[in-house]
Amino acid sequence: MTNSITQLFNIKYPIIQAGMIWNSGWRLASAASNSGILGLIGAGSMYPDVLREHIQKCKKSTDKPFGVNVPMLYPNIEDIMDIIVEEGVKIVFTSAGNPKTWTSWLQERGIIVVHVVSSVKFALKAQEAGVDAVVAEGFEAGGHNGRDETTTLTLIPMVKEQIHIPIIAAGGIATGKAMLATMILGADGVQVGSRFVASEESSAHEAFKKVVVNAKEGDTQLTLKELAPVRLIKNKFYNDIQTLYKKGPTIEELKTLLGRARAKKGMFEGELEEGELEIGQIAGLIHDIKPVSNIVQDMLKEFEVAKKMVSDL
Repeated sequence: MTNSITQLFNIKYPIIQAGMIWNSGWRLASAASNSGILGLIGAGSMYPDVLREHIQKCKKSTDKPFGVNVPMLYPNIEDIMDIIVEEGVKIVFTSAGNPKTWTSWLQERGIIVVHVVSSVKFALKAQEAGVDAVVAEGFEAGGHNGRDETTTLTLIPMVKEQIHIPIIAAGGIATGKAMLATMILGADGVQVGSRFVASEESSAHEAFKKVVVNAKEGDTQLTLKELAPVRLIKNKFYNDIQTLYKKGPTIEELKTLLGRARAKKGMFEGELEEGELEIGQIAGLIHDIKPVSNIVQDMLKEFEVAKKMVSDL
């Protein structure tokens, strides 16, 4: 399966394992890369020295390409970027910031840059900044999200209509059928997050993985738009947010409730009531925890079957 995405990253299949905070360490990234897709280390939950350790362990665990996802609002962003260069990482996915800030700097050092966007407007800005590709993420996705609530089904063809660089679809993709659907709509590849949370190699706490597997339709909700929109599984923390909203809270009151390390508490430490449990709507279709290699092969088999069905219509 060769196209612009497999050629850009030198991978076998046009699938990217999303770089998610508290879920995407070196074990997940190397397992993904060893399965023929692109693995990403999620730098958003790592101090600089921790990221360096994960990169070094990933290099020892795979000889295939892998990258790092960097939210650009990270407080130690300069240190993070320096480490990426020093350790010889050749692929960086940026998010949550202006792509102009780091794209040229990274590319001058031989690094492929992909930026995550949630709208046509931001896709055009990323293209103008010179990125090599964009991830167009619909609001079905877990974690931090776009404010416009544009779904993947409508976002992908809208972005395709406006830009000429490769497009990676994200948000609500965990199956081969969804992969085919987004590629028919104009995507060149897919980024998969939630499905890989429920993998054996994910660094998520086992208790969180089980919550993901048991999630049903309607169990997630986008909230905290005044701070940064985030899709969460409904739990006590989520209910506390809704209770506070009834009082017409100020930004400061929302920040106080959110506090610090909520995401780590929930996803990494397994505190299921007070923690922040970020996952996509597609969790309702995830029913088991299994090795990354099995997830990838299942997606590819379903993709090929679905492609044949479409061609036979």
